[in-house]
Amino acid sequence: MMGTTDTGWWSAAVVTTALHCSAMAAWIPVRRFRIVYPFAIVGCGAFVAVAVDVRLYVLSLVGLTIGLWPTRGLLTRWSHEIARGVTRERYDWPRSHLAFCVLCVTGGAIAASALAR
Repeated sequence: MMGTTDTGWWSAAVVTTALHCSAMAAWIPVRRFRIVYPFAIVGCGAFVAVAVDVRLYVLSLVGLTIGLWPTRGLLTRWSHEIARGVTRERYDWPRSHLAFCVLCVTGGAIAASALAR
C-alpha cells in the first residue's frame, strides 16, 4: 500500500497526527498522557497506514478529533479531578457526544473507502 499512495496523503498523516495530539494534549492536560499518547497514536496509525491505507488513518483521525470536540470540556474537567485525587465510579459520557464521535469516525472511514476506489 505504501507505494500506491502519493506523498500528499503521507504529509496529511503527519499534519493530522500533530494537530490531533496537540488538541488532545490541550483537552487532557496530564503530563503522562502528553508523553504516551503521541507514541500510541503513531504506533497504531503506522499499522493502519501501512497494512490498510493511509487515507483511512488520516480521515478517521480527523473524524476522531472532530468527534471529541463536544466532549473537550468534560475531558479537561475529569483530568483535573483525577490529578487532584478524585476518583469516580463511573464517568458518564453524554450519549449524544458518544453518538456524534462514532458518527464522525465512521464518516471518515466511509470517506476513505470512497477515495480508495
